[in-house]
Amino acid sequence: MKLDKKAEFGFSDKLVAWYRKNKRDLPWRKSDDPYHIWVSEVMLQQTQVETVLRYYDRFLQRFPDIKSLAEASLAEVLKMWEGLGYYARARNLHKAAQMVAENSAGVLPGGHDELLAIPGIGPYTAAAVASIAFDESYPVVDGNVVRVLSRVLRIEAPPAEVEAKSQILSAAWNFLPERQVGDFNQAMMELGATICTPARPKCAECPVNCQCLAYKTMDDPSLLPVKRRQKERPHYDIGVGIVWNGGKILIDQRPENGLLGGLWEFPGGKQEAGETLERCVEREIRDEHNIRIRVERPFMTVDHAYTHFKITLHAFQCKYLGGHPRPKTVAAWRWVEPEAAKQLAFPVSNLKVLNALLDQEK
Repeated sequence: MKLDKKAEFGFSDKLVAWYRKNKRDLPWRKSDDPYHIWVSEVMLQQTQVETVLRYYDRFLQRFPDIKSLAEASLAEVLKMWEGLGYYARARNLHKAAQMVAENSAGVLPGGHDELLAIPGIGPYTAAAVASIAFDESYPVVDGNVVRVLSRVLRIEAPPAEVEAKSQILSAAWNFLPERQVGDFNQAMMELGATICTPARPKCAECPVNCQCLAYKTMDDPSLLPVKRRQKERPHYDIGVGIVWNGGKILIDQRPENGLLGGLWEFPGGKQEAGETLERCVEREIRDEHNIRIRVERPFMTVDHAYTHFKITLHAFQCKYLGGHPRPKTVAAWRWVEPEAAKQLAFPVSNLKVLNALLDQEK
C-alpha cells in the first residue's frame, strides 16, 4: 500500500520531536566527532545496544582517533573487539582507518560518496555517517527501519523481495526532511528499537501511529514485516585439543580472510560420520600439524550459534607426544602458557574454554 500525501505530511517533524524528547542516553549521541559516530555505527550493525555499550568507551579509550587505530596492529584491534562478534567489521574498520590516515591525514571525508569509496565502508555505514555526522541527505535503512516502514506502508511481502525492498527504500527517501537528517535517521532507528518492536509493539505510544497503515487497518501489526521461512541451521560437533607440552599449550591463528579471520583458537576440527570425538581431535591435529598427541580426558563442551550454522565445541585435555608442527591451513601457531594466551583474541566458544582452563589453574 501507499500513504497519501496528507498522511505523509508532518511524519518527519513528529518523529524528530518525539526523538528529541524520548531518545535513550547513549554515549555515541554525546559526540559530534565523525570518527566516534563511525565506530558506533559499525559496532551497532547486527549487534544489540546493550552489548555495544560494553565495548564502545573501552574501544575509544584505546583508539581515540583514526591515527591511533590505523597505527595499531590487527591483533590489538581484534583483542579489543573480542566477544563482540562479526569480526569482519573490526578488520574492515582497521583497514579503512589505515587508508584514511594515509590518504586524508586521518580526517574522515564528509561526503557520502567519498565515504563509500573507502574500502571497508559499505552503503549502510556511509549513509549513517554522512547523515548523522554531516547532516547529508541519505536515508539509513537497518532492520529497525525496515520493520517501521513495513508497518507504516503495510507491505505484505518479505522485505528481501525486490518489490518490497524498492518500496521501503523509496519511502525512506520520501520521508527524509530537508534539515535534521541525522536526527530523523536516528529517530527512525530509535522508534524501531523501543516502540515499533518485533513483538508486542507499543502502538498506542507511537508518535506516528495515525500515519501507520498497519495500526489503522490490522488487528495485529506485529505480523509485519512478513517473515521468510527460515531454513534450519545445520549443527556441527567440533572436537578441539588443549595440547600440553610441558607448561604450554598449542594454539592456532585462523587465516585473516574468512570466518573469524585473524583470531586464535585451540587446534581441532569437525567430527566426521562414524568417528568418536577423541578420534576426531587426534586426526585433525595430526593432519593439520603433523604432530602426535594422546587425548586424555574430556574438559568441557560449549554450544554456540553463528549466523548460518550452530556448533557444539568439545574440548579435551591432550598430551603432546612428538613431532614438529608444520601447519597446512592455519596462518600461524604457537606454544604458549595459558595466561599468555589471554593477551590474544579468541572466538567466544574458544574463549570460554580458555577462561575455564585459567580458572582451573588458579
